[in-house]
Amino acid sequence: MEHTLTGRHGMFGRHAATTDVTSAAPSYQAYQILHVAFTLAPLLAGLDKFFQLLVNWDMYLAPAVVKMLPVTAHQFMLAVGVVEIIAGLLVAIRPKIGAYVVALWLLGIICNLLLAANYYDIALRDFGLMLGALALGRLSAEYNS
Repeated sequence: MEHTLTGRHGMFGRHAATTDVTSAAPSYQAYQILHVAFTLAPLLAGLDKFFQLLVNWDMYLAPAVVKMLPVTAHQFMLAVGVVEIIAGLLVAIRPKIGAYVVALWLLGIICNLLLAANYYDIALRDFGLMLGALALGRLSAEYNS
């Protein structure tokens, strides 16, 4: 599969060169990996909020957040699952937008985990995922016009 890119940013600013990129280009392969990963991960995590095969997701909700909710922690996590499924579908269809939605969502998860005070390791992992989502957003500007 070949892609033509126009108006790429060079080291010293914009230039009008046109570059042919084949599917063998490492940056395009990175884009594809991130696109698939950030489509599947939110979909699977969102679906698992309903089945809890991976983990009881309710335990990750910070007690301070639970106190502010008008619903139970489990009901809230079901809503979270719906949002995650929608975010995964958005990444699949419109990665330029969906990647940033997932990055913001992950930032919210990180804040919740820091409030919970027991899950710093998971917050760090989610920070890495957030950076990956941001990288997908940037790569989408090149490969998904």
